[in-house]
Formats: sequence, structure tokens, C-alpha cells
Amino acid sequence: MTNISQTITERIVITGIGLTAPNGDNLVEFRKALLTGKSGIQPYNIRYFGDTVAGICHFDELKYQKRRELRRGTRAGSIAIYCANEAIQDSGLNWEAQPKENVGVYIGLTEHGNVETENEIYQIKQYDYDCNYWSHHHNPRTVANNPAGEVTLNLSITGPHYTIGAACAAGNAGIIQGVQQLRLGEVDLAIVGGVSESIHTFGIFAAFHAQNALAKHNDPTKASRPFDRNRNGIVVSEGGCLYILERLTDAKKRNAKIYAEVVGYAMNSDATDFVLPNPERQAQCMQKAILFAGLTPNDIDLINTHATATPSGDIQEIIAIRQLFGNSPKTFINNTKSFIGHAMGAAGVLELAGNIPSFDDHWIHPTINVDELDPKCEIDNLVLNKPIQVDSIRYILNNSFGMVGTNSVIIVKKFED
Repeated sequence: MTNISQTITERIVITGIGLTAPNGDNLVEFRKALLTGKSGIQPYNIRYFGDTVAGICHFDELKYQKRRELRRGTRAGSIAIYCANEAIQDSGLNWEAQPKENVGVYIGLTEHGNVETENEIYQIKQYDYDCNYWSHHHNPRTVANNPAGEVTLNLSITGPHYTIGAACAAGNAGIIQGVQQLRLGEVDLAIVGGVSESIHTFGIFAAFHAQNALAKHNDPTKASRPFDRNRNGIVVSEGGCLYILERLTDAKKRNAKIYAEVVGYAMNSDATDFVLPNPERQAQCMQKAILFAGLTPNDIDLINTHATATPSGDIQEIIAIRQLFGNSPKTFINNTKSFIGHAMGAAGVLELAGNIPSFDDHWIHPTINVDELDPKCEIDNLVLNKPIQVDSIRYILNNSFGMVGTNSVIIVKKFED
């Protein structure tokens, strides 16, 4: 373990990315889908609620797990295991030689346990709700640390693991936790990010429907349409994205491929409403991250918005962005949920991953499905429907906001030695 005095100012870099999204099971597939306008939303039917649309992942569940392990574990755990193994392989780490006690696993979640509880109640219904037939796997399946714990079991990691409940800001919060733990010297390698299995609980669809916030469209691929005048709500999606974080000194020692450097972050709270976002607090969160990175708004080349396609939420975020970036002519703005829906705890990290390749290829993927831009969402440099190419991108700011007023912002930089 490295001494804290040596690490507190260390630069932290991303050296591996593993993901599954509704339109791709690795970064190459995902990025291609974003640049070619390929949506991952499709028709979906869920018990009790009925027909709707959702973002569904199609990763190979048996690539890193046996059938017995799948039966015992959880969907969120399975997503996390897949993403963690893919990230490790992508990083080029010699995993067998890696000291497992110095690896930390920090995974963001919106919620956990609802899927398993709903399924188990459904199963004992056939036994007239006799609890003698209740699954003995229920407790380990539904504890909040489960997805991170399943990763440690799968990869024999003996360092710290826990999940971070931060609603839809949770993926960014996982990254922030990993950066901090590396700088404190608590771990030498961090597996961080977020996962979501939300589409497998009927409750989330019923709740958004009750709020009149569930997206509807005759064409599922057009159901998620942030900033469009006729947007009508959220498309619920599953997914996951985990990163390998290392101190720059360690990454350079092994000549690692470096995707980006984490240079700024911030979290704060609205403290005003359970659901309605507060643009002033969102602007403050972005400003805090920018100041932490030692930047100004003019330095930011790309903002990936959180916008979920709710009528009020999209407007509130644009108000916040205008407040900070109204005089920044070089800052472009896009949205990834228009392709994949809202992956809840995985949303922020999936969206960041989809934009990181722009450091190298200089393409900015668009927000799709905007047939008629809502005048209240108009802002300069909003990239709509078609990708654009720019001269260079050095800094990306990633917004991720959640219910009960939790906000998170990450800033990553193109790596420069």
C-alpha cells in the first residue's frame, strides 16, 4: 500500500472500460451505435404492468459465470461481473499477479433488491404465500452491497467493496469514490462505476406511469427524445459500465493504455423537492467541479447532459447550463439517453464512456429523435440528430442528477503526459 503523503495529489487515470448497454456490449460497439444513430430501445412486456418500451441488454451472461452462479445471484450482480471482467481485460492488467487485497470495488446504484423481492413473492404465490417456500438466497441477494460483493466473489478481490446509493447520480459517485480512495492510499487499483437492473421490476414502470412520466411512442426507437417539444417521459433501461482507475504513476510503470484523466468532480444536494430538479443547485455543482479542476467554463469542450426527456427536467438542466456556459461559444452539448433510455445508476458512467472516444476521433455524437426542438430547451451548440466533427476535444463534463435532489458532475481530460 502506498503512503498517503505520496498519493494525495496523484493524477488519476482511466485505463480500462467494460460495459453493456442496450445498443452495445463493449465500447467499440457502443460508440459505433452512437455515431450511426442506432437506438437500443425496443418493445417490452413486464408482469402486471403489461406492454411498454425499455432498453434491454444482451450481453453473454455465461462469459464469466456458470449457470449455478446466475441462479444464485442477481441480475445487477451479473451485469457488474460482466463489466468488471471486461474492464480488467481491456486494461491489460496482469490480473493473476495483481495483489487482490489492494483492489477496491465501488459501484453506484439507484436501487437494489426490488427485482429479487418481486420475483420471490411471485414464486411463493403458487404455494399460497407459504413462507416455508421463501428462497434462502433472499438476504444475500437483496443487501445493498450485493453487486459489488458479487464482483469480489467472482474475481477473488479481498480489498474493500461497497455500493453507493445516489439515485441516478450514482455512477458518477462511484467514480468519485474510487478517485478519493486512490488518493488516500486506501487502495492501489479501483473498479468503479454503476449498474442497473431496473427493467426487471414492474414497480418502476408503474411508478413512472403514476407520475405521468413514462415515455410512450408508436416507434420504440423514438420513445426517448430529450429536448423534443413532444417528449413525454422516461424510457427505463438496464445497463452497466465499470472503469479501471489507477494512479498515473502506476499506469505508466506498466505502460498502460490511458483513456482519460479524471480532473474534476463535485456532488451537492438540491434540498428543495423530491423529484423536481433545482437548476441553481445543478449550476453550482457544475461550477464546483470546474473550479476543482482549475478550469473555466470556456475550457469545457463537451457537456453530456443528464436530460431524461421529462417535460420539466430537461428545461431545468438547460437553464443551469445557460447560467454557466451562456458565454462559452466552444462548448458543445449532447445527450446519450436519446439512444439508450435512462439506465438509472449506470446512466452517467455509460454516457461518459460513450463520449470518451471523442478525445481521439474528434466526433461528437448527437441527441437523436429531436423532430421539433422545444424553444425552452434552445441553447447554442446543442448537437442534434447528426454527429459533428470538431478540431479537438480536451475536456468533457458529464452531468448526472437524481431523485431527492442529488447531483453529481465529473470532468475528464484527454490524457497528456
